[in-house]
This record gives sequence, structure tokens and C-alpha cells, in this order.
Amino acid sequence: MKVGITSLVAAYVLSQFYRAFLAVLSPVLASELGATAEDLAAASGLWFLSFALMQLPVGWALDSIGPRRTTATLLAFGGAGGAAVFAVAQGPVALWVAMILIGAGCAPVLMASFYIFARTYSAAVFGTLAGAVIGFGSLGNVAASLPLSATVDAFGWRGTLWAMAGITLVVAAGIALLVRDPQRVTHEAKGSVFDLMRMPALWPVVIMMVVCYAPAAGLRGLWVGPYFADVFHADAAGIGRASLVMGLAMVVGNFAYGPMERFLGTRKWLIFGGNLAVALCLAALWAIPTASALTALALLAGVGFFGSSFGMVVAHGRAFFPPHLVGRGVTLLNLFGIAAVGLAQVVTGRLHAAALTPPETAPYQAIFAFFAVSLLAGLVIYAFSRDRTD
Repeated sequence: MKVGITSLVAAYVLSQFYRAFLAVLSPVLASELGATAEDLAAASGLWFLSFALMQLPVGWALDSIGPRRTTATLLAFGGAGGAAVFAVAQGPVALWVAMILIGAGCAPVLMASFYIFARTYSAAVFGTLAGAVIGFGSLGNVAASLPLSATVDAFGWRGTLWAMAGITLVVAAGIALLVRDPQRVTHEAKGSVFDLMRMPALWPVVIMMVVCYAPAAGLRGLWVGPYFADVFHADAAGIGRASLVMGLAMVVGNFAYGPMERFLGTRKWLIFGGNLAVALCLAALWAIPTASALTALALLAGVGFFGSSFGMVVAHGRAFFPPHLVGRGVTLLNLFGIAAVGLAQVVTGRLHAAALTPPETAPYQAIFAFFAVSLLAGLVIYAFSRDRTD
């Protein structure tokens, strides 16, 4: 089981890489393919929307087919196939198709791990295990920063994407060989996602899931690159360094949430406080976008660290799920969280295009304000949620 989980973590490293690598590739894709910031925002958004739309069928497949075959098949055909399409792209439309395929391929990876944890381990450690997987997987976020920049300089972006297609195919084969499906629940009751949606206690958690991941994922996945290039005139290496710092902050944050939950004895107020800190960092970025590159980077690192509550929010919701609906439950939460990022990328792409007027900070101030206001609105609703810590 542990070897199988390791292969799923490797797949999640790839998932994190694919949702974040456009920030570093944005200059070369603009120069070689004519891809604008709005084109790349759409590509990023399509990854998240494709990922999200796959969550309901993935939830059914986890409960009915098992995590091994579900994950290996989708990662091989969608993930590796999409990376190959990206490698031969000749324009923005091909990039969109590639990102849709990759999003679908990555859709079951994290949920397969969560499903195995929920069926195999005590509910009390679910949040810690979920955070650990996301923390280790976030190394893909790190790889999609300065290391990616160096690799593209050495081998070109097309050669890099062909290599990623091969690596993705190898990881998919590893999952097929190493993952062991947990024992099925026998004599399980009938149920569906509609039973989950009828649970009043779940709705504030769903709202929190909608707003909590979008700022960190959206900024790290795309906007950190154009922001540093346009406002601070950073080159590819400078963008890579900024992406690296924010990515490392997200890794540390994912590992920190589990111990903080045990220390504080509450999930709700830990999640609330962490996301309030994110909102304050975003407000500061809106208010002083040109203070200095170092100040901006510190605030973005704060967004990454405190914005790593995704696994803890899933743990909060998972505490309300009956055993026979765990697969559908965790994928339902994932659907709301990831779909929100996809929609946010489309909205922020349009905000960026609409605000392309002097000063050069105006488009990014609009993006920071959008994320801050959305998060604060979600926190107001989440304040009325019921705490549960198993």
C-alpha cells in the first residue's frame, strides 16, 4: 500500500507541475506562438475546468472500479497525451486542447490517494495525510519554477514537454503495477452526490472550498509571471525565482496545517484564520503593488503559505461523509475547489485585458482585489459552519 501511495504522490507531483508551468513558459509562448496573457489565462482555466468536470465520473469510478485502474488509465491517455499535444502546438487553440486533456488526465490522482486514506486509515489522521500528500506533491509546483526555466533554456520548451509526456506515461504504468485497491465496502447503502448536497452542514464547507484555493493556485499557476515581468521587469530567471519562492511557501504551508490542527484542536478556526491571512496579503498587494519586488514576493509567499488549506478543508467536509459515499464526497469537494480556480482564471484573464491601461500595475491590482473580495465573502459564510475534528 505504501509503495502504491508513493506512485500516486509522484503522479500528484506531475499534477501540480501541469497546473503551474504556464507562468514560466508565458514569455516563450508569447514570442513563438503569439499567445497573449488572456490566451494563457484561458488555457490555465481550461485545465482546471476540465479537471473539475471529471470529478463526478471519477468519484463514481473510485467507488465502483477502484483507484488503480481509474488513475492509471486517465493519466496515461489524458496526461501523457495532452503533454504530447502541447509539445507540437502551433498556436493558442492547440494549447487549450492540450490543457483540457492534461486536466482530465490529472483529475483522479489526488482523489485516489484521499479515497485510499479514507478507506484504510483512521478519520482522525485524514487531514494530516491529505496535507502530506499535497505537500510532497507541491514539489511539482517547485519544479515548474526555476528548474523548468533552466530546462527550457537547455532543451527548449518543446523538448521539455516531450520529456514530460514520457515521464507521465512511466508514472501511469507505475500506478497500474503498484497501487492496490482498498477492500470494498460490503452491503453498502445506496446513495449519490445528491444525498451529500442535502446535508446542511456541508454547504459552508463547500463555499470555503470554492474560495480558498483560487488565490494561491491562480497567482502561482499564471499571474506571478506576468506580474513580475510587467511591474518589476523580471527576466525568465527572475520569474523562475519568484515562482520558486511561492511554490516552496505552498509546500511548507501544506505540511504545516496538519500539526496546527492538532495543536489548536479545531479545523474550522484554523481554516478561517489561515484564509483571513491570505485576504490580508492580497489586500496589501492591491494597496502597494509597486513597493518593491521583495515586498511583493513576501506577500505572494504569504498567499502561498496560508492559502494551502485545501487538504484541511477536504478533511472538514470528509468528517460528514458516510463510508459508502467517501469517493463521491471527496471528489465533489474537489469539483467545487478546482472549478472555482478555472472560472477565476477566465475572469482574471478578462480583468487583465480590460485594465490594460497605465499604470502597469492596474491589471494586477484588479486581480488581487477580485481574489481578496471573493475570499472575504466566503469567510463570512464559513464563519457559520459546524466544526468537526474527528
